[in-house]
Amino acid sequence: MQAPNVIGGVRLPDGRGEAIRLARGASLSDFAEKIGADAAALVQALFNLGEMVTATASVSDETLMLLGDEMNYKVQVVSPEDEDRELLQSFDLQFGEDEGGEDDLAKRPPVVTVMGHVDHGKTRLLDTIRKANVGSGEAGGITQGIGAYQVKVDVEGDERTITFLDTPGHEAFTAMRARGAKSTDIAVLVVAADDGVMPQTVEAINHAKAADVPIVVAVNKIDKPGASPDKIRGQLTEYGLVPEEYGGDTIFVDISAKMGTNIDDLLASICLTADAELDLVANPEMDAQGVAIEAHLDRGRGPVATVIVQRGTLRVGDSIVAGDAYGRVRRMVDEYGRDVEEAGPSRPVQVQGLNGVPGAGDNLLVVEDDRIARQIANQRNARRRNAMAARSRKRVSLEDLDAVLKEHSNLNLILKGDNAGSVEALEEALLKIEMDDEVQLNIIDRGVGAVTQTNVSLAAASDAVIIAFNVRAEGKATEEANAEGVDVRYYTVIYRAIEEVEAALKGMLKPIYEERVIGHAEIRALFKASSIGLIAGCMVEDGKVRRNATVRITRDGNVVAENAKIESLRREKDDVTEVTAGYECGMVLSYPDISVDDKIEVYEMVEVPRES
Repeated sequence: MQAPNVIGGVRLPDGRGEAIRLARGASLSDFAEKIGADAAALVQALFNLGEMVTATASVSDETLMLLGDEMNYKVQVVSPEDEDRELLQSFDLQFGEDEGGEDDLAKRPPVVTVMGHVDHGKTRLLDTIRKANVGSGEAGGITQGIGAYQVKVDVEGDERTITFLDTPGHEAFTAMRARGAKSTDIAVLVVAADDGVMPQTVEAINHAKAADVPIVVAVNKIDKPGASPDKIRGQLTEYGLVPEEYGGDTIFVDISAKMGTNIDDLLASICLTADAELDLVANPEMDAQGVAIEAHLDRGRGPVATVIVQRGTLRVGDSIVAGDAYGRVRRMVDEYGRDVEEAGPSRPVQVQGLNGVPGAGDNLLVVEDDRIARQIANQRNARRRNAMAARSRKRVSLEDLDAVLKEHSNLNLILKGDNAGSVEALEEALLKIEMDDEVQLNIIDRGVGAVTQTNVSLAAASDAVIIAFNVRAEGKATEEANAEGVDVRYYTVIYRAIEEVEAALKGMLKPIYEERVIGHAEIRALFKASSIGLIAGCMVEDGKVRRNATVRITRDGNVVAENAKIESLRREKDDVTEVTAGYECGMVLSYPDISVDDKIEVYEMVEVPRES
């Protein structure tokens, strides 16, 4: 036992410079166990120093290091990456390395992320590449949006494969994009020739450079009036992207995603960059390792995750762990919805069989059996909860204890989204909001899928607001929310959620428009008319539907179309302006990809006077 050291009137051991390692989110009990002290003594010492902490509560990194300094210990807070590496090593596993020798390695396709500023054509470019690559065997096009897909390209008579990640492009998805770049070999930077370098363009460059990823620049919209590809080249030179024609080493390709111009040249440039700058090889014979790039909860299939295999081969029946989710691969499908028995390096597949929804960017690896998978997942889950508790905890000192007890100044939030990446990005953005000491943001729960009665019950018990991103309330959750007075906020644009939460925290929330639901209908049948298109036969369940009204279409609790329009409305054979509850009608919607049993919510935006 070390010599005693009196801190805050409490006798504690003197570490004499000894180094100790603690996991992020460790408690005072963990600290006490490491140094052979009494946890109650540490609690008392911190209390006397002016901070209230219980023995089992997760403590911030700063508090652990401060307490360590007071007791003459060198506290090293272990990073999540190091902790995960040590956890895997305890099971004789390691992530991120190929097994075997040079002879076991084989070439693999490059994994490409498309980045750039909003409205510069990233989505259009991905759609154009995808549609151009649909072969005769897939005449119906891609039926399964899994967040990643492979395309074939002919490079000097040699057929090559490229894997594209379909990542979100908004500024608020910084965390996802940075994480996506870590699993990316090449970044394609899309810049509009009629616009120029914008803030998100610079952000994308910084992410790609931080991940040490080669960049291919696609100068888009060259078909538009005012397009100036040379101006774009000059602007990007300032950020270290010097075109080959200017003596640099960055490939620039002038394209038009809308017209399909030079798309093949872009794909060939990606392959040439991969050959010239990267040694893309992996061992396909080892147990699979990869990364989950997207995950969500499907009502019929349970948790599904889109993964990219980075090394090894993933097979149906393998025991896997992805983040803090585990299970056995029951089924794999590719981007066309076809069943896949095995997936090699750089192959994206959607996996079913996990017990939960992993986070976007979580690593996936095959383990020996289900028992090991469960143990790893459980330890990761406990570590994540501790780290989250430490990060979100507000330090309460004796000086402000009275104010905290007198004035309840917390904003409690429950986050729900359509996939794990969206929820994580939204959470990261909300936790970065700068706020005064008088208010505190608490994210008390988060999850993937529709808003449930359980979410509403928790919100009612904890005075929380539910933030629903691209999902809706299901079943009786809406009725319970209305009865309990729970505020459920629906968003399809992440910026708006962040702005409103920030405004609420700063006491400046000024509603301008409010969504008012007019009625609901359900699609019961579909009819095709050559002159009109697809007609939805609907039953109006409540309220009314109006011609030219704005509608939201949901499927299994998830929003599939926002801001669609009722272009035509008929009651039997007559054109009508509106149909009330209890009647059938036929409508033509501006969104064509509809199915039987889809729910239609008709709403209008009503201007709300600013509260004085």
